[in-house]
Amino acid sequence: MRILTCKTEYEVNPVGIDIRAPRLFWKLESHERGARQAAYQVLVSSSRDKLAGGEGDCWDSGKVESRSSVHVVYAGQELQSERQYWWKVRVWDARGQVSEWSEPSNWSMGLLSRGEWKAKWIGRKPRLGPGTTHDLQPAPYLRQTFSVPSAVRRAVVYVTALGLFRLKVNGKEAGHLFAPGWTDYDKRVQVHAYEITELLKQGENVFGVMLGDGWYAGTVGFLGSRVYGERPFLLLQATIEYEDGSRQLVLSDGSWRVAEGPIRYSDMIMGESYDARLELEGWDLPGFDSSSWEAPDIRSGYNGDLTATMEPPIRITESITPVAVTRTASGSYIYDMGQNMVGWTELRATGARGAEITLSHAEMLNPDGTLYLDNLRVAVQKDHYVLKGGGEERYEPHFTFHGFRYVELIGYPGEPDLTTLTGKVIHSDTPVTGSLETSDDMVNRLYANITWGQRGNFLSVPTDCPQRDERLGWTGDAQIFARTASYNMDVSRFFAKYMWDMIDCQQPSGAFTDVAPDAGWMRYKMWSTRLNWFAPDNAGWGDAGVVIPWTLYLMYGDTRILETHYGAMTRWVDYLKDNSVELIRPNYANYGDWLSIEADTPNEVLATAYFAYSTKLMGYIAGALGKTEDRRRYETLFRDISEAFCRAFVSQDGSIHGETQTVYVLALQFGLLPKELKNKAIRRLTDNIRERGDRLSTGFLGVGYLLPALSDSGELDVAYKLLTQEAFPSWMYSIKHGATTIWERWDGWTEENGFQTSSMNSFNHYSLGSVGEWMFRYMAGIEADPAEPGFSHVVIRPRPGGRLTRVKASYESLYGAISVEWELAASGELRLDVQVPPNTTATVHVPGSGVRLDGKEITESPEVIAKLDVQEEGSAFRVGSGSYAFTSEHVPVTASV
Repeated sequence: MRILTCKTEYEVNPVGIDIRAPRLFWKLESHERGARQAAYQVLVSSSRDKLAGGEGDCWDSGKVESRSSVHVVYAGQELQSERQYWWKVRVWDARGQVSEWSEPSNWSMGLLSRGEWKAKWIGRKPRLGPGTTHDLQPAPYLRQTFSVPSAVRRAVVYVTALGLFRLKVNGKEAGHLFAPGWTDYDKRVQVHAYEITELLKQGENVFGVMLGDGWYAGTVGFLGSRVYGERPFLLLQATIEYEDGSRQLVLSDGSWRVAEGPIRYSDMIMGESYDARLELEGWDLPGFDSSSWEAPDIRSGYNGDLTATMEPPIRITESITPVAVTRTASGSYIYDMGQNMVGWTELRATGARGAEITLSHAEMLNPDGTLYLDNLRVAVQKDHYVLKGGGEERYEPHFTFHGFRYVELIGYPGEPDLTTLTGKVIHSDTPVTGSLETSDDMVNRLYANITWGQRGNFLSVPTDCPQRDERLGWTGDAQIFARTASYNMDVSRFFAKYMWDMIDCQQPSGAFTDVAPDAGWMRYKMWSTRLNWFAPDNAGWGDAGVVIPWTLYLMYGDTRILETHYGAMTRWVDYLKDNSVELIRPNYANYGDWLSIEADTPNEVLATAYFAYSTKLMGYIAGALGKTEDRRRYETLFRDISEAFCRAFVSQDGSIHGETQTVYVLALQFGLLPKELKNKAIRRLTDNIRERGDRLSTGFLGVGYLLPALSDSGELDVAYKLLTQEAFPSWMYSIKHGATTIWERWDGWTEENGFQTSSMNSFNHYSLGSVGEWMFRYMAGIEADPAEPGFSHVVIRPRPGGRLTRVKASYESLYGAISVEWELAASGELRLDVQVPPNTTATVHVPGSGVRLDGKEITESPEVIAKLDVQEEGSAFRVGSGSYAFTSEHVPVTASV
């Protein structure tokens, strides 16, 4: 066995963390079947040299007999602020053979106490000038010089902002985009730490920082601007350690200099204006004359928490070349990027000084070929660039982003071509973990649309849309998509941070808000003239506070997130119980099964079902944490709610109040029905679907459970019909009409009616893409086992069906790649290839009969493979790690093992 990637707190060599007992992870490689770890030893040292010498002066775990290779908790000396720690690991296999030590890894601690911060918050007083308003101000440029007298051993800068920052060290970028991310600034702000050793030089050095309004002082959705504060501020503290052992601090304070420059305004909702004639050449380099710049404004203090960054960085992850450009009658040019995307366009231009170019962005075109801008509401997806002249110029915006496929280029000097614009795709850089490919091109396009929707809307928080004046972290959208998101990408850190956003705005009553961060949403609900439309809580939205931690536990085996937020989750379920009448949730106005099609699910039915579901999950969570009494209490409460649900809403003929697809789906998936009513409810669900011509009617909350409920109920053929249905409403309908992302509404555009209401019509909105979970769990058959979460034990259970003849999928778990590929011949012969990573086991369900392995009859071996009980339509096998090639015969087209 060989040790591959090592991580600390889900990251490779993280800098500036503040977790005092960090968790360690490593992946193993072995080409043998049944490879597993029997023991490990971890060394943690205070220097790389000590580690190389085998000295674990901070922690030597000794030989620990354990299979654990993930979530191994550091248990050594107390960790110190700003210290760097080096570690390595070796493992023993089941035969007692020991591996080589892993390559050295490291992490460093940040500033662990508030008293260690010596820096001050600095910014610039607002200035009103030509082309600016109170809400759209020039971006401050801040500068500080400092001397480095001798050789540097290590240098780290800790930086954050109330607003956004772009940090440069001696003219080179040292940070990430849209840092420090969005939090409830009244409660906390994240601190980013960057290693800058290689960017420093002996002599004069410069920190240069641009500040953006961001979520703090800019426009936040339809909630307005200045939601948290009036203007942005910077906090920066750098520690330079010299080879002679001395240390130097560089702090943001009154000695910095500040000015305005070419960014006349940059707002995430209102776009950017940049005047290149005002560029400050060399402002971020030594030797620049800043004598005319001002002293900064100093903020008196900040009462929130300064926490190490929890989320993955936001980056440009892809560049896109346009596929077409068309000249309009007005002389502008419309570019088609070929993909609905989120980010901005890089412009290349040559022209006269003072010429202005405008880039206008939209998701769709009107029938006359002009940009469809109506759905932006008051958002302005325009960037303005004024040329300085004198040669080719390149421009990208700084503190704004857009959702778009089409770009109108206005005022361009000369004849542009396809190289004039380049699309820059940005999102939280959650590493890709999933891949899926089938024999059906439209199903492949559906999966691509799901992943593009996730990329476009995971930007510090899981937003609902990237284009209009909203872009809020809606909790209901997040929870229904969380499992799909977890297959597609590594969202461990992303959702862990988002859970803190939810906790920070949990109400004293225990209720969770509809959006997180709150951004004044609760105040908006109270002030809104539509007051009666709002509920004090919303079923399926607040439940995200339980669903998301449970999802992270399933996918990553993360018990710490359950431990950390157990109290908050308990308060939520207590709130639901206290605000119920005989365990039935009230019928007040709320979102319900949002954007369903001609199927209004009664609020009290949906809310009671979700009350039961959160309670059921709390029973699982209490069990996972060893809280036996709590587990029993929640199990009893779940049973009582289920019985109340049936008394109130379910008839003896199996009909459920509301008679929508969603009422049946939730009752089935949440386990609310007794056995004698379950089959009747299934029949009513399938009858409803068939009466609609094999079409769905579910909205945001029902759609994610629809195909799983059908598949688990023996109706796999119906699930596949819905998946590949091409008539409206369906996933394929939008694809037939050119969709490259998931739409917000099933009827966002139809042949009969054109565009839906412009007041709410996003064409990049991931919620209805929650079918991706079914594609991985059922179609491909890669499933987590709650008894051994995080894919320590994998359940592989593919369900061939529909018009698909081949599916190939993989998921990069914490242990390594899990892959499944099946191919079904017209004769009913099935080929099933499976890859199980080292240090895990799997139960593989093979449909059909006459199962063979590697072309031979299967022989049992306790170390490698064991045949379990024969299933109704196939066989099941317990296997260790390795590659397995199964074949079988007589597989029904809609086999459901």
